[in-house]
Amino acid sequence: MASAIAAGHPEPVSRGQDLSRGAFIDGLTVFSSAFLLFQVQPIISKLILPWFGGAVAVWTVCQLFFQVMLLLGYLYAHVLTQKLPAKLQVWLHIALLTVSLLLLPILPPIGLKPAGSEDPVLRVFTVLTLAIGLPFFLLSSTGPLLQAWTSRSQFRENASPYRLYALSNAGSLLALLSYPVLVEPRLSSHHQAIFWSAAYAGVVVLVTVVALRARAGRAKPEERFGQPPPEWRVKLLWASLAGCASALLLSVTTYISQNIAAVPLLWILPLSLYLLTFILCFEGHGWYRRSFFLRLLVVALATMAYGLAPTRGNLPPYVLIPLFSGGLFACCMVCHGELANLKPDARYLTSFYLLVSLGGAVGGGFVALIAPHIFTGYYELPIALGLCGVLIQLALQRDRSVVLLFSRHAYLLGMALVAALCAGLYLNATQQRTKARVALRNFYGLLRVEDRVAAGVVLVSSSRSQLLDPDPRYRDLINGTIEHGIQFLADDRRREATTYYGPNSGIGLAFKAAARKGAINAGVIGLGAGTIAAYGRAGDRYRFYEINPLVIELANNMFTFLKQSLAQVTIIPGDARLSLERENPQGFDILAVDAFSSDAIPTHLLTREAFQVYGRHMKPAGVIAVHVSNRFLDLVPVVRAAAQSLGDESLIIESGADEKRAIYRATWVLVGGEGLSRDPVLKSAAELPGATKLSLWTDDYSSILQTFK
Repeated sequence: MASAIAAGHPEPVSRGQDLSRGAFIDGLTVFSSAFLLFQVQPIISKLILPWFGGAVAVWTVCQLFFQVMLLLGYLYAHVLTQKLPAKLQVWLHIALLTVSLLLLPILPPIGLKPAGSEDPVLRVFTVLTLAIGLPFFLLSSTGPLLQAWTSRSQFRENASPYRLYALSNAGSLLALLSYPVLVEPRLSSHHQAIFWSAAYAGVVVLVTVVALRARAGRAKPEERFGQPPPEWRVKLLWASLAGCASALLLSVTTYISQNIAAVPLLWILPLSLYLLTFILCFEGHGWYRRSFFLRLLVVALATMAYGLAPTRGNLPPYVLIPLFSGGLFACCMVCHGELANLKPDARYLTSFYLLVSLGGAVGGGFVALIAPHIFTGYYELPIALGLCGVLIQLALQRDRSVVLLFSRHAYLLGMALVAALCAGLYLNATQQRTKARVALRNFYGLLRVEDRVAAGVVLVSSSRSQLLDPDPRYRDLINGTIEHGIQFLADDRRREATTYYGPNSGIGLAFKAAARKGAINAGVIGLGAGTIAAYGRAGDRYRFYEINPLVIELANNMFTFLKQSLAQVTIIPGDARLSLERENPQGFDILAVDAFSSDAIPTHLLTREAFQVYGRHMKPAGVIAVHVSNRFLDLVPVVRAAAQSLGDESLIIESGADEKRAIYRATWVLVGGEGLSRDPVLKSAAELPGATKLSLWTDDYSSILQTFK
């Protein structure tokens, strides 16, 4: 444009209007594609979550898939813009967009539901590839493609393509924030997928228009001079900073989700903060202030390290969520701020985005794939925190003008702080590891077995004292941060029902009521240590459903509830609901639903459709006993709503703790037909009221917001 004016050809008014219109279309396209790119993530993840037992790791693996596809999209954009002529770039991209429309709507193929023995990571990748692979791939390439075309267009020579990057992240953030507030509470999962598919078709039209404009526009003359290509050390730092932020995102998300629930609400908060840091750092107005955020980083690293200490393992959600979410924001703000300071000239932006996405995929792969196989604890978060401190030191070393905390010896002080952080994190991990007799980990979570000694109960009479528990040793199964089974080691106490399954608990009373009618045929969803098998009598049949093979291994090898039970015990591996859907009616007298992982709940086991499956396996007078003890969520209305939808009665039984017998407070809801409340054994139960304000959970709809205590 400047050369045309200099030559005596003033810019026509229509050219300015075209510039404004083109900038608007470019911005709308980048924003819309990013919006759909991130809105599809909770949609498709929630759709497949029930197929894999509601495990927290489903989201982590989904996130890794999205990062890998983002990397492939950026690689495609880089190769396309660097290796092919402009016209061929446009027509190839339009052709792929057209093909992707044939794959709509984005519903996961039902035939790919797992049967129970497959590698869940590989199956998740397969399902996502077939359901959204090509559309997601093309959406991920839209941002860098349009920015590359814009930076090379003579119509946009004064525009900064990195502003489009910030706009892209703004669209992503809006998509995530709107999902739990506007989309999830109002639309079923099926309708979410349909509406997304329709919106994707609209974005394809927008991208086609922009591509054709790029083809018609004139390219700027090739610049002979400018910034030299970045050196390899800078490129390595690009990937490392991005990878560290990605690892922090996934490890913080896992840490929060495992203690509350594997639901989109808790997935979206950390990801939204992660994207917000991208927006602030790349928007162009200098939101990243080193002096402030470096101080904040020191505080964030220290408080998160303190929160990870074994003595702080049961933080309430009002402390847990702000502490780690705020810490994630501070860490990502510094990582992405230093990344923005290192961004290259626009000529190298596709390689910049490619290395940033590569780092993100490597960081995500470390958390989702490597850590569960090489660690016996959740050590990836401490490692990511330590790495963050080291990388920031390396980034700051390149800029000698930085003075941390206004100290003349800033660099040495920073090194000392990082060393102290790493030492503290290592000591915390070592302390947790040495306490465990056995520690195992896989896709479904972390399990530890610890041998402990209960505080002895002493009876004092005049000058004599008597120890009431001559052998107070016990063995504890810990899932995440919650005890899921205790067995006394004394021979005469090994068959005592403990923790949430005491004789006066809901499940204990249900077995007592059923025992009056003869032999019991019981189903149990969730094995744990096998404590419920302690109720087994000769002639009884107990059928356990357990998705985690490590739980089965520990229950058989580290505890004796199953071996010493007088009942006939059968264990069915795989997700309980999928197994029950495939099986013939079992005719259960009792079906216990107790499949929590740490404090996280598998929502697909509490929907109306789930209770319909349970009902098919029950005798006419059978009882479904649902364990709803939870520190953070009130699940009683959820079960009550499901019972009401099927016309069944529901009773709540709350039992107290007995520390001497290792029995905890427990809340169970019993669901059954008419006459349940008239059973004399269940006279301690309270009948639940007939109305509930909570919306009925279905396979297509559930909202965790309504259940927070």
